[in-house]
Amino acid sequence: MTTLCYAKKTCSIGIHVLMEEIGAPYDLRIVDFSKGEQKTPEYKALNPKGKVAALVREDGSVLTEFAAIAMWLAMTNPDKNLMPSDPEGIVRTIEAMDFIVGTVHMLSWRMWRRPDAYADSEEAQEGLRTRGKAAMLAALDVVDEQLAGKDYLMGNFTIADTALYYNEYWAVDVAGWTLPPNVQAHYERMKSRPSVQASRKLEGVA
Repeated sequence: MTTLCYAKKTCSIGIHVLMEEIGAPYDLRIVDFSKGEQKTPEYKALNPKGKVAALVREDGSVLTEFAAIAMWLAMTNPDKNLMPSDPEGIVRTIEAMDFIVGTVHMLSWRMWRRPDAYADSEEAQEGLRTRGKAAMLAALDVVDEQLAGKDYLMGNFTIADTALYYNEYWAVDVAGWTLPPNVQAHYERMKSRPSVQASRKLEGVA
């Protein structure tokens, strides 16, 4: 059985959604960031990066990084149709997911959420928070255009939608921001999925 190493309110919620979509039995190991468990020798022996998500597979090997885990889950569960099978569909799914993880999350949200990682003074940190919010909402405007006339990023639900979901969750439920209309509609659509409802129960949100 696979084990998902997970922390609340982190990007690992997107992988948790995928595990629920697949529906196969799995274990969930909570890594409590408030206690610094991601920095313990025990966890770093499992994942030297000290991050989540990390997926411990049945053979004991560990897979890290959102895109790699999401793609592995999709490719090893083809019956769940979590990613297109044609070359164009595959690369477009990766393109969308990479933009969301790399730009919406790492470049923008992290600047807003963790300005202390980039600057020491409160004034500089406040400037970074302002820039991070503006960058994230601008990136979500790009995603909003991609969603025009579609229920999901690729038309049908894919792994890219779970990456977008965790960023929507952060923007709305953590930061209290207003999403662009198509992104907001996508967020509401995602919240109606049983897989997302299971994740939200764990997060303690309605």
